[in-house]
Amino acid sequence: MKSVPDTWHDDSRKGLLRHLRMAGVSERVVHTMKQVQRDRFVPPEFKKYAWNDESLPIGNGQTISQPSLVGRMIDQLNPQPKHHILDVGTGSGYQASILSLLVESVVSVERIPALCASAANLLDELGYRNVDVFDAGDQFGWPERAPYDGIIVGAAAPNVPETLVEQLKVGGRLVIPVGNRDEQRVMVTERTEFGAKEKRLEPVRFVPLIGPGAWSEP
Repeated sequence: MKSVPDTWHDDSRKGLLRHLRMAGVSERVVHTMKQVQRDRFVPPEFKKYAWNDESLPIGNGQTISQPSLVGRMIDQLNPQPKHHILDVGTGSGYQASILSLLVESVVSVERIPALCASAANLLDELGYRNVDVFDAGDQFGWPERAPYDGIIVGAAAPNVPETLVEQLKVGGRLVIPVGNRDEQRVMVTERTEFGAKEKRLEPVRFVPLIGPGAWSEP
C-alpha cells in the first residue's frame, strides 16, 4: 500500500491515538488505525475534524463513525489474519480499510450507489487490494461470498437479522447495533453448533439499517 506523508496532522493524529487507548481500544487495533488516513475518508469541508474522536457527515444522510467506537466494535469482532470478513454499510470505506489490514479478505456492501462507487474508487486508489465493495441494494449481507468468520454492521437494526447470522461460519461473530431509531446497544452474536449466543454491550446511536427485516426508508 502507498505511504503518504501527512505531517500537517501529526499532533492531532497523536492526540486521537492517545484517546483511542484511553477509550479501551486494544493496542493491536490502535496500531492498525494509526496506518489509516481518516482524513481521506471524509468530505473536504470536514477534513479539519478528521482526527477528532467524533462521527462526521459523509453525504446521503450517512456518517463516518466515531473512531473509538469503530475500534471497540472491531475488537469485539476479534479479526484474525486468516479471516474472511463481511463489512455491512461501507459508507466512505473507513472501517473496511482498517479491517483490510487485520484480515485476509473483506467483502464490504453498501446500499447507496453513490457511496458504494466512491468508496470502491478510494479504496482502490489507496491500495487496499483485499477489499471487494458491492452494491447491496435491499439485500442484507452478501451470501455469494459466505460463510464469513465475522460480520460487522455500521447501521442499527431493530433486531439481530437472522439472515446475517446464517452467513457466519460456526464460531463466527456478528457485531451490530440493535435497538430503536434513536438509541441502540452494540450486540455481539456468536454462531455455535447449537444456535446463537448473544451479549449486549455499550449504548450507541447509529443511522438505521434499511431493508426487509429492518427499517423502511424514513
